[in-house]
Order: sequence, then structure tokens, then C-alpha cells
Amino acid sequence: YAFVMEGITERTTTLWDAVEPVLAPLTQLAVAFAFSVLGAIILMVAGYIVAGVAERWAYAAMGRVSGFDETLKRFFSKAVRYAVLVFVGVTVLAQFGVQTASIIAALGAAGLAIGLALQGTLQNIAAGIMILVLRPFRVGEFITAGSISGGVQEVGLFATELKTFDGIYVLVPNSQLWNTAVTNFSRNPTRSNDIVTGVGYGDDLDLALKVVRELVMEDPRVLADPPPNVFVSDLADSSVMITARYWTTSGDWFATKLYFRKAIKSALEENGISIPFPQREVRVIGGGAGPVGTTDGAA
Repeated sequence: YAFVMEGITERTTTLWDAVEPVLAPLTQLAVAFAFSVLGAIILMVAGYIVAGVAERWAYAAMGRVSGFDETLKRFFSKAVRYAVLVFVGVTVLAQFGVQTASIIAALGAAGLAIGLALQGTLQNIAAGIMILVLRPFRVGEFITAGSISGGVQEVGLFATELKTFDGIYVLVPNSQLWNTAVTNFSRNPTRSNDIVTGVGYGDDLDLALKVVRELVMEDPRVLADPPPNVFVSDLADSSVMITARYWTTSGDWFATKLYFRKAIKSALEENGISIPFPQREVRVIGGGAGPVGTTDGAA
């Protein structure tokens, strides 16, 4: 038994002597790699936190500048965040011995390949830059571009976020917005509106004009300059059309439109003025001796 144990011990010693020169460098490499991984993780976590802090700081700093546009504040604060993250990424790769020059060369080659493959995306970037420079719309404004309408939530480098009337989120590529006509309903501080109402041919037209004019001029949301105007705009088949044209702030435009539609009808009816529905008189002329018939009805 002692002879056997002595043989096992000698073989184990011999095996260890053979393996030790290989394990020693591997152990040192593993320890060094573990420290590099740990340092990389710490750098990534710290860099993520610093990027968020830098983004908020940049946004707050630009907010203290009088007249600085909200769209540009969000764009530049995001740019600061991404710049910090790119710097952190390069630093993490340097922890593993990757040369900075190699990283830059690889990024340049990758950028060229990606640029050739994603030409549409580059168009969005170019369009995003033009939108940020010329600013046809800003955050908080309501726009229509083609068949898309909504309030601008954020203008990014690739796409613009919109929110529709009914709260739907819409992401529109910047190239689509740049290549179509954009109607901005919020850019100008004031807007005009026309409320058209029909009164009967047999009603007092002057009284109808007076009622509508007084109703419009008494509303504090209607601007005095330019002054509101109430006039006969058309002689239709079944009614005389009265148009109330007024100016209001862009924020009050929709509310006043809804209000005057109801208020004008109620005011005219209170003064005995009718709002006729479309009607048509039909005369039947034939060889029979029957009476002439008429039919009236709503359109």
C-alpha cells in the first residue's frame, strides 16, 4: 500500500510540475481580465449615470438662456448624452487593450459601410438637421403634413414624434416631413375664423345681422384689432347666408368656433329669426286636371 501511494504521489507531483508553467500565466491572465471586466462594468455604470446628469445639466443650462428654442434644447441635450456614452465606450474598450486609433479607423470604415447601406436613414438625418436649422415647427405646435396631423412632442435627428387629437402616438421620419408641405396652426399668434349661418328670406335681415354682430363683439376672446365683421356672404337657394368673421388668439380659435356655432343659433331663435332647412318646390305640369303639388323636405 505504501508503495502504491508513493507512486501516486510521484505521478501527481510530476503532473503538477508539467501543468504549472501553463496554469501560472493563465491564472495571471484570468485575474487581470477579471479586474478589466470589473473596471469596465464600473465605467459603464458610472458613464451611464454621468451621461444622464450631463443631459439634464445641459438642458437646464440652455433653459436659462432667454429665448432658447425648446426643440434645440432637447436636441443638444441628447447630443451631449450620446457624446458622453461614446467616450465611455471608447474608454471601456481601452481597458481591454484596444488601441484608440484602431477604434477610430474601425468606426470610420463601419460608418462608410453603414452610410452606403442606409441611405434612407442618412436622408432622415439631413432632413432632421434642416428642420432644426430652419425650424418650420417646434415642440408644442400643432401641424399637418400630408395626411398626418398632430402636436409636436419631440424633434429628433431621425424622426419626429407627434401626438394626434385623440392621443395616438405617431413617429414620422424627418425626410417625409421635409419633402412635403407643412401647415403650422400654432406658429402665428392670431387666427381668423368664419362662422356661416343661414336665415330665411322672409326674416328681418338687419335684425339678424345686428344679433350676430353684438354676440361676436361681446365675447372677450374676440380681438378688437382687426375688428370683427358680420356681412351677407351669399344668397342661397333656401336661405340668406350670414358670415361672422373675427380674429382670436390661436389658443382660443377652436373653442370660439364651437361656442359661436351654438350661440348664434340660439340668439337668432330667441329673436324670432328662423334658420331654414333646404327645401325644393316641385310643380307637375301635365295633361291632367289634377292640382299642382309641392313637396318640402330636409336635405
